[in-house]
Amino acid sequence: MTSPIDEFNENLAVAIGEIGVRSSRRRRLERLFGTTGANIAEWIAVIGGAVLLAIIVKLFLLQAFYIPSLSMFPALHVGDRVLVNKLSYKLQDVNRGDIIVFERPASETSSEIPDLIKRVVGLPGEEVVIDGGHVFIDGTQLPESYLPDGITTTADNAPNKCPRTAPCVVPGGQVWVMGDNRNDSKDSRYFGTIDQSSIVGRAFIRVWPLSRLGLL
Repeated sequence: MTSPIDEFNENLAVAIGEIGVRSSRRRRLERLFGTTGANIAEWIAVIGGAVLLAIIVKLFLLQAFYIPSLSMFPALHVGDRVLVNKLSYKLQDVNRGDIIVFERPASETSSEIPDLIKRVVGLPGEEVVIDGGHVFIDGTQLPESYLPDGITTTADNAPNKCPRTAPCVVPGGQVWVMGDNRNDSKDSRYFGTIDQSSIVGRAFIRVWPLSRLGLL
């Protein structure tokens, strides 16, 4: 069994070795570029590494999004910024109630905003009905505590009205999304269900303004 002293000595040797490698690298840089040049080269390496890490994080892990409208009020206000976990749905299924960012549907060409943010309401295979100011999923009224007080859900002016006589069926691999501010949200009532492959990720935290910092 290795004693604590032996472990300490091994860690110390590794640390000394790493210091030696860095010192050797530093001497080579100074021979090539001089002291000032070596300092510049080291800073370039640090900055370049930071930029590369930021690019990797943005492409594969997290991305910040700006909220341009009131469609998700009161959960999100105009000007809020949220972080989106881009790995969420590679590790788990989409869940009802998730706030997601997704690519703007091809039919929605009236805005320059490339991505939209809404809440998942209907899942694959489910029937969505809008009746009496409420949403019903497979015949059961959906509890929506996140909606603002007094807000009701209607589809009178939308192409997808989802009445009881003709429910809107969510195809496999797709989801039905809606904004929390139902009277000011262009969502699946207008453009239909969205393909899960178009989902960028799940918005999980509001990071700006700091006064509204919190999980979603």
